Amino acid sequence: MKSYIAKKESIDRKWLLVDAEEQILGRTASRIALILRGKHKPTYTPYVDTGDFVVVINAEKIKVTGKKETDKMYYRHSGYVGHLKKESLGVKREKKPEDILKIAVKGMLPKGPLGRQMLTKLKIYAGAEHPHSAQQPEAIDINTVLNR
Repeated sequence: MKSYIAKKESIDRKWLLVDAEEQILGRTASRIALILRGKHKPTYTPYVDTGDFVVVINAEKIKVTGKKETDKMYYRHSGYVGHLKKESLGVKREKKPEDILKIAVKGMLPKGPLGRQMLTKLKIYAGAEHPHSAQQPEAIDINTVLNR
């Protein structure tokens, strides 16, 4: 029996809609990363982008456990000496809540060109509205995707 290797031309991509309201950040991010990689499909090939598009709504209402709202820090650096900036999860949620989930998912994807390509299929919106209704995304329950 021969092994199956997915080709770019034969990949069937779907649009999936995930409601992040009252979902836990890490668990949601890991399941979204699995969908973006394509691990939920029988045609999964590690070095080919076989994943689906994911539209996330209500990203501002995502939950975190414990004291992460004040204790979890996000760092960025401008490249100049002494310009390391940090902000807590609570501050980042006020400024740009979409980045919280995007950073979490990005850390769970492969590093390099393939991971960056997979991340482009992730669309995150703070509220309940999204501009992808023309693609007719299929609403899914993120808790039922490949429970590991």
